[in-house]
Amino acid sequence: VHEPLRLAEELAMLDCLSNGRIISGFVRGIPREYVVYGVPFPESRARFDEAWEIIQGAWTDEVFSYEGRFWSYKDVAIWPRPVQQPHPPVWVPVTGSKESIQWAAERNFPITPGLAGALGFRQDMVRYYAECLAAAGHQITPEHLVVGTNAYVADSREQALAEAGPYQLYFSRTLFSHGNVSETSKQRRAGYVSSQAYDYVRPENQPQANRDRSFRDLTIDTLAANQALAWGSADEVTEKLIAEAEAVGSNTLLLAMNRGAMPNDQFMAQLRRFANEVMPALQAHQVTSVRPAEGIE
Repeated sequence: VHEPLRLAEELAMLDCLSNGRIISGFVRGIPREYVVYGVPFPESRARFDEAWEIIQGAWTDEVFSYEGRFWSYKDVAIWPRPVQQPHPPVWVPVTGSKESIQWAAERNFPITPGLAGALGFRQDMVRYYAECLAAAGHQITPEHLVVGTNAYVADSREQALAEAGPYQLYFSRTLFSHGNVSETSKQRRAGYVSSQAYDYVRPENQPQANRDRSFRDLTIDTLAANQALAWGSADEVTEKLIAEAEAVGSNTLLLAMNRGAMPNDQFMAQLRRFANEVMPALQAHQVTSVRPAEGIE
């Protein structure tokens, strides 16, 4: 839904401003974004593929031309050019559709497999991703997997729920849910996901793959019951984050620590507390092998 040439240039500028520290995440997005921009769901995959080809070409070619279905350019050159060569590293957040997993594996891009708490489904994604990587001539490593979750350090889990809970609820029930199509069955009928999107998932994990992804009815009680949520004391947060990483065999955590416009002083205090009380233990922990579901050596 973004104009890809402008996006390529903006990311290149950020790469320059950060002196080569940008990691770019490429996602097809969630249905609400296509609703907002009036883009038909069946076009989403083709637009994503075309946009990436344009961005990659703009990053890597000094003068770039492209003629496509949605965008066309002739003899353009972005300025500035990215610091990292041939381009900034790319991560691909995926919620489970096989097409996104295949796309990332063919290009040897790391993925963020699924949502916290859905371990069986997550492991099936890793297994299928490993198979796709192998078919493309690549070998899966812990660096191919980025575990996405969130964290909040407090004196206790109860304090964490009281401090961070309202902001998580605001994000989930309003910002993230408004206008979204969260039911997998509706996404299939609308053409956003294919009928084969989750056919690689083991039968026992199909309910996780096909569950309603609406968060509009989330409550504090729901958050309190979510055992995958890394909220609580420093020891609790550390233990849960290591468990999430170990469950699939990843050395990289992608943490959301400011859902719902948390006040800046609270957010900055949280970052400092996490750095002082949790990071040392995480840095000392090393995962050595990937742990997908059965079927991969």
